Amino acid sequence: MSDALTLYKLIILFILDKVDFPLTNAQLSNFILEKEYTNYFNIRQSINELESTGLIKKETIRNSSLFRITSAGTQTLSFFDNEISDAIKSDILNYLKANRYSLREEVSTQANYYNTKNGEFIAHCYVIEKKNKLIEIHLNLPTEEEAVSVCNHWRNASSEIYAYLMEKLLQG
Repeated sequence: MSDALTLYKLIILFILDKVDFPLTNAQLSNFILEKEYTNYFNIRQSINELESTGLIKKETIRNSSLFRITSAGTQTLSFFDNEISDAIKSDILNYLKANRYSLREEVSTQANYYNTKNGEFIAHCYVIEKKNKLIEIHLNLPTEEEAVSVCNHWRNASSEIYAYLMEKLLQG
């Protein structure tokens, strides 16, 4: 069992090493489950162990956990890269090539909110491209319901809002 779990961890590290953006738990799990390499519980255990040993880092935004490989994870992968078969590597690379845009799109547009000291709420919305924020907006809102609504609509409206702002700001 430990050899299998080691392989699942290496697969996760390999996937995260091949993208320049974080991936959600669901994104990591979907590929591994789709290929029927293992079950969800082994994936969760592998992710938890990788996180607890500092080989991957988790960032939580609202209800999503985003994972990135750490430098220690990259170094570990370099030592044990040969433990992943060429067939599995090929599966991963083909999956990432076919789904790169949709995977990136899913995690590049983020929104979260928090409560201020005066009882209002701040919706923090942004779009990331290659580790740089293209746009970042902080909106002060009187109720939690409004903050939730802004966060829920950000993903679908962000492109239009960005285009509008660029048009207005570059008009001169």
